[in-house]
Amino acid sequence: MPTMHRSGAAMAWNVFKFCTALRGLGSIMILLVLGVVGVTYYAVVLTNYGPALYDGGLDSLIALFVLILFHCLLIMLLWSYFSVVLTDPGSVPPNWRPSTDEERGEADPLNGQEFNSVQTDLPKPRVRYCRKCNQLKPPRCHHCSVCGRCVLKMDHHCVWVVNCVGALNYKYFLLFLVYTFLETSLVTVSLLPHFIAFFSDGEIPGTPGTLATTFLAFVLNLAFALSVMGFLIMHLSLVAANTTTIEAYEKKTTPKWRYDLGRRRNFEQVLGTDKWYWFIPAYSDEDLRRMPALQGLEYPSKPDFDSEEF
Repeated sequence: MPTMHRSGAAMAWNVFKFCTALRGLGSIMILLVLGVVGVTYYAVVLTNYGPALYDGGLDSLIALFVLILFHCLLIMLLWSYFSVVLTDPGSVPPNWRPSTDEERGEADPLNGQEFNSVQTDLPKPRVRYCRKCNQLKPPRCHHCSVCGRCVLKMDHHCVWVVNCVGALNYKYFLLFLVYTFLETSLVTVSLLPHFIAFFSDGEIPGTPGTLATTFLAFVLNLAFALSVMGFLIMHLSLVAANTTTIEAYEKKTTPKWRYDLGRRRNFEQVLGTDKWYWFIPAYSDEDLRRMPALQGLEYPSKPDFDSEEF
């Protein structure tokens, strides 16, 4: 028994070290993202397409188009990225108590005795309880070991943004994926002729440093475009089903999902109903007022949902 105790303590200590390392790694990842942006900007704007503006003719028009689109996507990418980094994903309010039985959908408030039985006695608790935070958990809320707290509608902890992705910043994360894919794809296509030129027999203009930067920028953006494409497709499918990465894993054998409201309404639960705000990391005041899902504590579900089927 003492051996088992020491083993369990060592495992907990190792997990704690891992979580601490992830928190420290996050700051490095932000610098890495900014470094990739800097290398890309130097290769596209300063080395290749900026000077091409003075060539005249069709080359100047192409360069102007590439530079305008590049800067527009870059602004949206950085806006979305820092919105994810700086926005709290959503925490459980102090002394939060559900006004209804979230699992059965009944309108009668739960009293203190029911809370005690909910936490310990029932094999299938109606209201979930986090033993690490010592508090009740709203629906779709999960505890993040890296952040050390419960996060509303937690999707995952992302080291690239030094933050959890949850109810209040998931839209921003999704837009970050969209604009990263578009930007890296644009850079890959625009630098492809210069990349091919490396393997030609002709003379290539530029210094060894600028040529190396162009080569590096092409390889990095191609790698990011391919990896982000798969990640983006996965998250679009999750939004279409109104689920998160954690929930998709938890319900992988479940035939139905109570929060699946139909594809259009599922997207509105993340992007909002105001289409003018769909492509920017912000919500309209009206959506924030009338859509509880955007606050992370209450979520609409199917009216004919039968909890006994789960």
